[in-house]
Amino acid sequence: KSRIQAARDHQKSYADVRRKPLEFQVGDKVTLKVSPWKGVIRFGKREKLNPRYIRPFKILAKVGTVAYRFELPEQLSKVHSTFHVSKIKKCMADEPLAIPLDEIQVNDKLNFIEEPVEIMDREVKRLKKNRIPI
Repeated sequence: KSRIQAARDHQKSYADVRRKPLEFQVGDKVTLKVSPWKGVIRFGKREKLNPRYIRPFKILAKVGTVAYRFELPEQLSKVHSTFHVSKIKKCMADEPLAIPLDEIQVNDKLNFIEEPVEIMDREVKRLKKNRIPI
């Protein structure tokens, strides 16, 4: 067991060389990670074009050692105001450059249904004697 513990300590020392603890002060501006939220339709774009972080928020209080409470706008009233450190990033940009929250919609059913307006064209594939509409 002592060798296993020694190996773990050795690996931990290598991992801790580049690791830095994320700590913020009350009043700092941070951006919030929104990409993993379920039921949030973000800006009408496909997933890979969606913004990962939104708007600078002001930190109101530190909750425990790794969580922070934010001052959220009314559009995000259904979202809890306390977030883990892994979901926030320090805001380095000016506030006018931030993406507005007006276009975010929170869906209560946690799904997004996309309905086609009309079918523009149809392709027919030929397989020997048969024709299959695609």
